[in-house]
Amino acid sequence: MTESALAELSDSLFSVSVALYSVALVAFCAQLAFGRRTERTREVVGASASASGGVLLDDAPQAAPRPAGGTDQGNRWGAIAIGVTALGALAHTGVLVTRGMAVDRLPWGNMYEFATAVVLVAVVAYTGLALRTPNLRHIGVFVLGPVVLALVAIGLGLYTEAAPVVAALRSYWLAIHVSAAILGFGVFMVSGIASVLYLVRSRPGADAGTGFVSRLPSADVLDRLAHRTAVFGFPIWTFAVIAGAIWAEAAWGRFWGWDPKETWSFVAWVVYAAYLHARTTAGWRGRPAAWVNVVGLAVMIFNLTFVNLVSTGLHSYADVG
Repeated sequence: MTESALAELSDSLFSVSVALYSVALVAFCAQLAFGRRTERTREVVGASASASGGVLLDDAPQAAPRPAGGTDQGNRWGAIAIGVTALGALAHTGVLVTRGMAVDRLPWGNMYEFATAVVLVAVVAYTGLALRTPNLRHIGVFVLGPVVLALVAIGLGLYTEAAPVVAALRSYWLAIHVSAAILGFGVFMVSGIASVLYLVRSRPGADAGTGFVSRLPSADVLDRLAHRTAVFGFPIWTFAVIAGAIWAEAAWGRFWGWDPKETWSFVAWVVYAAYLHARTTAGWRGRPAAWVNVVGLAVMIFNLTFVNLVSTGLHSYADVG
């Protein structure tokens, strides 16, 4: 295929991925409305986490389930939603692969490509977790909803024609620094959404009634999801900041210059360090720590949008910002 044909295919796959994610979103809505959430006893939660080295997000499979309403047909919607989400992720991957082939470079040299890759990481991370812990399918609507909105905003506001990157980005550090930033941001996206849901789920009386809140995973499960994804993403983001400083020294002759992008990347690092510390500090566990995590996600989004599009500095993406 020619480069122009590959670029057109990439654009078409972008639309296909949005359509598939939208279908998955509807299926997740049906799962949340009609599915049966299974809860385990609190004692088994602690026992299973200890026995497994603290890696499980759900409760032990050997515990007796306590149904939380819903139907088996509703649960089948969850399986359909995960399947369609996986198809969407394949199409989403194709967007970046074909675009990279069209321009003969890594496909994250501008804001359109970077943001598209971040959303893909978030989708893949959530899908993997939901396959491992089926109870997490009940939060799919709150993951796929932002995903669809983000992709629509990216397509309408950040789209850039496939083209070579600016000279400053023609470096092997693009593969190192930017790849790490994409992975960290995508994982933090899942962590932040989990913390928002934890804040909703942990409110007094959240278990009462038959509304959608009562169908969410327990507050403990959501808290563990937020914490463990943040633990996974934090060293990746740390590496991204360090790699960025090394690249800056090679490109501009200094490791750090308090450029707006550098500053807000460091602010995000501080916020996530504070969250991980708060999770182990008496008086900050629970809701206060979750709020810190939400602030961290807000800082990441601010860094991607406002800093790139409004502020001026050495960091910029081709044709955008």
